[in-house]
Amino acid sequence: MTLTERVLEVKQFLQSTPIFQGVLDEQLQALANISILQTYKKGATIFLEGDPGSGFFIVKSGRIKVFKLANAGKEQILHIFAAGDHFAEVPAFDGGQFPASAGAIENSEVVFIPRAAFLMVLQQHPTLAIAILGTFARHLRKLTFLVDTLSFKEVPERLANYLLNLSSRRGNADVFELDLAKGQLAALLGTIPETLSRAFYKLSQDGMIEINGTSIKLCDRDRLMNVGKNK
Repeated sequence: MTLTERVLEVKQFLQSTPIFQGVLDEQLQALANISILQTYKKGATIFLEGDPGSGFFIVKSGRIKVFKLANAGKEQILHIFAAGDHFAEVPAFDGGQFPASAGAIENSEVVFIPRAAFLMVLQQHPTLAIAILGTFARHLRKLTFLVDTLSFKEVPERLANYLLNLSSRRGNADVFELDLAKGQLAALLGTIPETLSRAFYKLSQDGMIEINGTSIKLCDRDRLMNVGKNK
């Protein structure tokens, strides 16, 4: 693939992402010109907490987790990003360090937009900053929701909410496959695999779900929605 073809591919991809919907063609072209396609194998590290914030990323394919590690090595997944999602914008603006680490859950391709070149593009096209400010607001809402979930909800309620949301992403299917290994799901829900297994067992024993390997069947949506509400 020639450089011109690669830039065109990136431009077409950027045009399809929510963050750059409605952005003018010349602005997309300016972004595509500075963008770098990067590929990562499953399990590869993209950056570590404390690394210089050299730019931000947009997922082209695959899935990326952003996470923090406790001193004892326990992992807390802050968010999982899929195709079209973007992450690490804050250090791209303030020039600080990455506040968390990022790694590939599966083979992934990302578009990397270097900080220095991006700031130059913003100076030339200041209306682009409005699109970026919208992403800050959305990510802040997600982080607030995460804090609320980890602070005030027990693991069975977190799991029930996750399964309902996953069903929604699958077109409200009653039967679906888990999209994460249970170790990663435990890290996302702020617990350990053993506690997560007990939560699965409890929901199953109470007749709300059925489990067959990685396949989940929702048997009682109403009760799942009210897990933890009637303490």
